[in-house]
Amino acid sequence: MKKIVSIALTVALMAAVVTGCGSDKGAAAGGASGIDSAALADGVLTVGTNAEFPPFEYLGDNGEPDGFDMALIKAIGEELGVEVVVENMEFDSLVSAIGSKIDVAIAGMTVTDERKQSVDFSESYYNAVQHVLVPIDSTIATYDDLKGKTIGCQLGTTGDFIIEEIEGATSQQYNKAVDAVNDLANGRLDAVIIDSNPAGVFASKYPDKIKDLDGADFDFEIEEYAIALPKGDTALQEAVNVAIKKLKDNGTFDKLVDQYMQ
Repeated sequence: MKKIVSIALTVALMAAVVTGCGSDKGAAAGGASGIDSAALADGVLTVGTNAEFPPFEYLGDNGEPDGFDMALIKAIGEELGVEVVVENMEFDSLVSAIGSKIDVAIAGMTVTDERKQSVDFSESYYNAVQHVLVPIDSTIATYDDLKGKTIGCQLGTTGDFIIEEIEGATSQQYNKAVDAVNDLANGRLDAVIIDSNPAGVFASKYPDKIKDLDGADFDFEIEEYAIALPKGDTALQEAVNVAIKKLKDNGTFDKLVDQYMQ
C-alpha cells in the first residue's frame, strides 16, 4: 500500500513539474511584454541598424547609434514594455540577420518586393525620395545626364538599384554613405544617389564642393520606410503597428521629427 501511495505521489509530482514547465514556457513566449512573439520572449528587442545615414541613424558623441530611427524604435520599445538593444552593422546584412543575430531592423529601409520575400514590414513610418549629389560646378540636371557617369551609392540601398538601370553608368558601392560623399567631394565621382534627408545633411557639410539635386527632376519614385520584422511574426507586426499609431496620435512622432529632421 505504501508502495502504491509512493508511486502515485511520484506520478503526481512529475505531472506537476511538467505542467509547471509548460506554464513557464507559455509565459516566456509572451515575455515581459505579454505579446506572443518569440522575438520578445526574453523581454529584449534586439534591433539592427547601420549608423551611417543621418539624420535617421548616426553615431552620437558618445559613440552610440543615435538619430530619428533610434529614438523611434526606443519609443516603440517603451510601448511594448521591452528593453531595446541596438546592434550597429553593415546595411546589406540587416535583412539576412533578422531572426538570428537581431530581432528587427530599422535603418531608413525602403519596403521592396525583394525584401518582402525574406521579411515582413511594419506600417510605413516615413516617405522619402532619392536625391542626387553632384559637384558644385556639375552640369548634371536630369536623368539622361547620369548616363555613362561614375555614380556612388551605399551598398544594398535604393540608389544601388537605380544605378543598375542607368545606361552606361559605372556603380561605385560603399559600405558607408559618408565614404561615397567624401569621394564625391574629392573629385573621384560624378554623382552620388542617396535618400533626400541624408542628402541634405551631407550637402550642408560640403557647401563649397557639392550640391543637392531634387529627385523630382530625375523622376525618382517616392519610397516608404518601415521596420523590417521576422517573417510570419504577426503578433509582433501588429504590436509594432499599434505602437507606431499611438506615437503618431499622442504627438511623440511629430516631436521626434522636429528634433531630428529640422
